[in-house]
Amino acid sequence: MAEQAAYAVSEYNSRGRAHVEAPPAERSEFQRDRDRIVHSTAFRRLEYKTQVFVNHEGDLFRTRLTHSIEVAQLARSIARALHLNEDLVEAIALAHDLGHTPFGHAGQEALNDCMRELAPASGGFEHNLQSLRTVDLLEERYAAFDGLNLCFETREGILKHCSPERARELGELGRRFLEHRSPSLEAQICDLADAIAYNNHDVDDGLRSGLIVLEQLDDVAAFSRHRMDVTNEFPAISGRRMIHETLRRMINALAVDLIAETRRNIAALAPEGLEDIHLAAPLVAFSDGMRSEQRELKRFLNENLYRHFQVLRMTNKARRIVSELFAALTSDPRLLPPQYRMMAREDSPRAVADYIAGMTDRYAIREHRRLFAVGEI
Repeated sequence: MAEQAAYAVSEYNSRGRAHVEAPPAERSEFQRDRDRIVHSTAFRRLEYKTQVFVNHEGDLFRTRLTHSIEVAQLARSIARALHLNEDLVEAIALAHDLGHTPFGHAGQEALNDCMRELAPASGGFEHNLQSLRTVDLLEERYAAFDGLNLCFETREGILKHCSPERARELGELGRRFLEHRSPSLEAQICDLADAIAYNNHDVDDGLRSGLIVLEQLDDVAAFSRHRMDVTNEFPAISGRRMIHETLRRMINALAVDLIAETRRNIAALAPEGLEDIHLAAPLVAFSDGMRSEQRELKRFLNENLYRHFQVLRMTNKARRIVSELFAALTSDPRLLPPQYRMMAREDSPRAVADYIAGMTDRYAIREHRRLFAVGEI
């Protein structure tokens, strides 16, 4: 492995952990973070949380778990090419969706609406903040502390967005949002690796489901130019093999473009250390042409997949399930499991939000039936 750049995050410039621990044996601090994330309860739950299609709709559609693994693979490859901290980007990527609700963005939007209405001072619900809350507080695996006690830089990478109000509450971790400082290059990589992964695998899942068809993608340059190259090179290719080959080339083109553009940005800045990265504007980026293609692809997915009537029917059900669970549990916290019932004594809406956010799709459906369906217990 090539030596890390001077401006990469390392154990030597890390800001450490909130609770001091003895150094790990035979692994780095960021490998320890990755391992703690992989062994967490929240990580296992991602297997049964929606990406676009609810888990029971098919065995081959992406879930939050497979999405997180794909992001980690992409981010690690990009970090290696740029001589950055591969273990850190892997940890951030694997943890970035730990706080996501059941039913994907529909569940998050419903829970956000509920929190804003019942507890406006809370600032609503946002899955990045919930991911941080999960690793800082909600995981119960260690005798000496709540959460996973991850390194500062891993936690910084998990927290992609934050309002000024919440940033003030978070103290040192939230300061960069108030001072308009950039996170590490490792955190920036994870943000864009996330976009590469979900744009491309949503095309794959959309085609597999039949909700979008190949002909619709003929006018989407990000897909059509690679499909044309594939069919010119392999005239007899068709079906899933053609789709996979096209998507493989799309992902590779995005990663290569991102690496090249980021190298140019780093060379222009010539950073000497990590502090120079924090003081600069974000350096990890696509070229203008590639960014334009990705915006076009995102618009296509919004119009043709995410707003497809069959997807909207499911998201409408999901909103109703989350909203009705929240209303029932906040009106009578005695319905909560013991752990959350104790938390509800201090902040009932937040305890209910924690409980619902931790649910898998099928658990939320089952819990809703238990509370509302006659004859269910």
